[in-house]
Amino acid sequence: MPRNIEQLRAQYNSVASNKKQTGPQGPRGGGPGVRGASGKPKDAKKTLSRLVSYAKGYTGRIIAVLLCMVVSTVTSLIGGYMLAPVINKLTAAVAPEMAEKLSVLEERVGNYVGAFASGVLGSDGVFTYIVAAMIILGTVYLVGVATTYIQSRLMLSVSQGIIEKIRNDLFEKLQRLPVRYFDGHPTGEIMSRFTNDIDNIDVMINNSLTSLISGAVTLIGTLVFMISTSWILTLIVVAFFPIFAIGGAKIAGISRKHYVSQQAALGAVNGYMEETVTGQKVIKVFNHEDECIEEFGLLNDDMRDKQFKAQFWGGIVGPIMGNTSQITLAVTIGVGGILMINGLLGAGGLTVFSQYARQFSMPINQISQQMATVFAALAGAERVFEVMDTDPEAADREGALDPGEIKGDVRLDDVTFGYVPGKTVLKHISLYAKPGQKIAFVGSTGAGKTTVTNLLNRFYDIDEGRITIDGVDIKDIKRDVLRKNIAMVLQDTHLFTGTVMENIRYGRLDATDEEVIEAAKTASAHSFIMRLSDGYNTMLEGDGANLSQGQRQLLNIARAALSKAPILVLDEATSSVDTRTERHIEHGMDRLMKNRTTFVIAHRLSTVRNSNAIMVLEAGEIIERGSHEELLAMKGRYYELYTGKKELD
Repeated sequence: MPRNIEQLRAQYNSVASNKKQTGPQGPRGGGPGVRGASGKPKDAKKTLSRLVSYAKGYTGRIIAVLLCMVVSTVTSLIGGYMLAPVINKLTAAVAPEMAEKLSVLEERVGNYVGAFASGVLGSDGVFTYIVAAMIILGTVYLVGVATTYIQSRLMLSVSQGIIEKIRNDLFEKLQRLPVRYFDGHPTGEIMSRFTNDIDNIDVMINNSLTSLISGAVTLIGTLVFMISTSWILTLIVVAFFPIFAIGGAKIAGISRKHYVSQQAALGAVNGYMEETVTGQKVIKVFNHEDECIEEFGLLNDDMRDKQFKAQFWGGIVGPIMGNTSQITLAVTIGVGGILMINGLLGAGGLTVFSQYARQFSMPINQISQQMATVFAALAGAERVFEVMDTDPEAADREGALDPGEIKGDVRLDDVTFGYVPGKTVLKHISLYAKPGQKIAFVGSTGAGKTTVTNLLNRFYDIDEGRITIDGVDIKDIKRDVLRKNIAMVLQDTHLFTGTVMENIRYGRLDATDEEVIEAAKTASAHSFIMRLSDGYNTMLEGDGANLSQGQRQLLNIARAALSKAPILVLDEATSSVDTRTERHIEHGMDRLMKNRTTFVIAHRLSTVRNSNAIMVLEAGEIIERGSHEELLAMKGRYYELYTGKKELD
């Protein structure tokens, strides 16, 4: 039975906005919950200050941008005002008495134009005066166009430079974070920092900040010109300001609420789409198509309603503010006409004042609309800086060394560990592996098998006990040296975009082509690689989507073989392939394990029969240990698992 809209909305909004995991249990486990995206920053001042710190290398360009912005805005205002002397000149030609009704600013601008006409063009006639005014006006607008162009170019270089630095810092920090962080944060949540959050910052720097500054300069400049033209009419326009401010704020609040609902509905639709697209095989196997269509229809209808309300309230801001400004304009013209009759205002002054009165509300609306973008960008910046502020993987202990050639003598001595405080995963584990031995771990899911290998690589540091390699505590070995000497083949294969040769060479970047091919032969991968369209030069994309699961695993084994690491970890490397493919992989692994200390985690007990020692883990403790024959003779947990008397969880 399809779920109702309340259930669907709650479920998929939760998935889309707050993907949380709890109780990390290794690479495939969960982790502590993470904060979802927020509409407002927690500390806008601190976040903005930190963003400003990224602009330190661009101080000169930013000053130039601000100057260009001011010049561009002023030229726009002056250009509008240049209509006044033209109209006044024409009016004075018809009605000379009107020349006595000019404001001080109008009279001065008119004198400047007249001086230019007579001094440069050699005449003070009406036609020459108008031509002079047009030349000045054209020059003013050309300066405005030039400064706008320079401002845009400079601001783009500043914004893209800042974004590049932020993105580089974020990526570099991710490479320094411990595995614990990635186990505890969904991949989509991390990726959103690189996409949505940084894009929002880019929009704010490149568009919103310039719009805010330009709007503020325009508002101040308009007010100055209005006061210079007529302080009486300016008071009337300013009296309407609370209507713009209060009305705009209330509508923006309603609009913001509906936009939040729209985003939640969009997140639910996206979450449902992602789930149904990735789960198409399951949907078809269980004939669930009709239910999916019905459920999607409910979510789609809900999104339509939310979008209608959001776009309605977002769309009426302009018309309402526009009509309010028209009322202001009507009152202004009416009063201005009275002032003209009484000799307190000229025709040109009323014309340009009505123009300023009409545009007075525009920068106010511009500023209020951009604030939502600024807050969204600052919230995104907070999320980016959260990652940057996360503690990186602990630095090597002072005096950490490179022990040189490692033989592979591995010992765990009374090791206790938990991913989160108060929840122990491994309890007093002790074991040893001599060079070249094969040690296997079996047990129920969650027993702690993978955790042992995580600790060996120092993806996590132990709480108690000691782990040594060739007698040296792994905490005294440099991390990169330690991991260079441990090769891993995991159940979850991962291939990078590139050629087959490049993917195998990931195990050792300085390896020659001949060494790569030899590693592929060791892993039993050479024959299938040669059957590919371009052999070792075949391009792999989408995590090797054009290969089978077994082929991808063979490439992983080849990568491990190329590394020549003396210690090998095989974490359920054959659990997701068929029996025939498993035999090919096992042949490759047998050659790979030769002369290496190997730790094997396996659910298929047939793959661990030839191990030197098998450790049976339950609830974080080793309850049985010994060879295959010894454990069968004990007729304990291993015997039950092997004979099928008790299934492995």
